[in-house]
Amino acid sequence: MTFVPADRTAEFSAIVTEDDAVRPAGPGQGRPPRLRVVWLGRRRVPGIEAGAEIRVEGMLARGKDMPTIFNPRYEILSRQENE
Repeated sequence: MTFVPADRTAEFSAIVTEDDAVRPAGPGQGRPPRLRVVWLGRRRVPGIEAGAEIRVEGMLARGKDMPTIFNPRYEILSRQENE
């Protein structure tokens, strides 16, 4: 998660990874897929914190370093106690 200083335009962003993603074999292939999600005009998004499981939906923009979704719709996924 990234927090922007108070004197800048509000923006809350997070990097989403898939913990159990299937990783291709070979050198340099060990990193799971990553996606940046950005909520413009927000300094905080309720329920979004490190380790939270979420599902996001929105228009994908191709950034120079990783794909990004701005102002996504999101759902916080909960786990059953026995999982």
